[in-house]
Amino acid sequence: MIDLIAFSDINTILPTAIDGALRLWFALTFVSLALVVVDLARSSAITVVMKWGWALVVAYTGPVGLVIYLWSCREPLPQAHEAYVAPLWKQAVGSTIHCVAGDATGIIAGALIGVAFVMPPRVDATVEYVAGFAFGLFIFQALFMRGAMGGSYAAALRRALFPEWLSMSALMGGMFPVMSILMRRDPSAMLPNGLRFWGVMSCAIMVGAVVAYPFNAWLVAHGLKHGMGTANVLGRGGDHTDTHQARPPVTAMSVAGATVASLAVLALGLWLAARYGDL
Repeated sequence: MIDLIAFSDINTILPTAIDGALRLWFALTFVSLALVVVDLARSSAITVVMKWGWALVVAYTGPVGLVIYLWSCREPLPQAHEAYVAPLWKQAVGSTIHCVAGDATGIIAGALIGVAFVMPPRVDATVEYVAGFAFGLFIFQALFMRGAMGGSYAAALRRALFPEWLSMSALMGGMFPVMSILMRRDPSAMLPNGLRFWGVMSCAIMVGAVVAYPFNAWLVAHGLKHGMGTANVLGRGGDHTDTHQARPPVTAMSVAGATVASLAVLALGLWLAARYGDL
């Protein structure tokens, strides 16, 4: 009897604790976003597209995003931003932020469409992947970065296609299982009018960003994608005139290896979502 009472208490207390934790998380997210937006508005060193990227990512990742922003992007002194963000790992952070801001926004839109039309899990996952890839490629990459890619939208689209697909596949490889498993365990998390849906999305985006980071580091190191950049000088991955920095050669073998690795990550994510989630 005592065990049954204790188990009943846990079932009552746990949902309340989860909801309380989520309220605290999103309160901290609001504060984090406000601090970042104010700081970005004052900064003339950060590019406009990265300002939008940071704002969106902090909105999705809360205090974690704030810490990463302070650690990797915020210039410690005036006129010091270019030198501060020069290390490759910070350039890769910038590339990942750019990826997550565009792709995660599309993925969330796809998830909302899936809920609105009551789509089966596999159809919903497909819509999320397509929406994330399309929003990231056509808007955040080709449209917002066309000036850095020669000014032509078509040229920017061609140049961004492979890097965006590589990064997006890795991101979704991390996000799919988190969303699927947590939403299967808690069906209320499928409803976007509740905190649990947004809590799951926040968790999934953070996991996806971690998975996508090494792929973005590879892309930036090989000059295939923009890094953090500044308002005056693009990141080492995006400035085609920046020839003084030595980069590994982009060989067919290295591209094939990165492609296989990204597909493997995506396949593993889908398998986990199917095995332990509702995919």
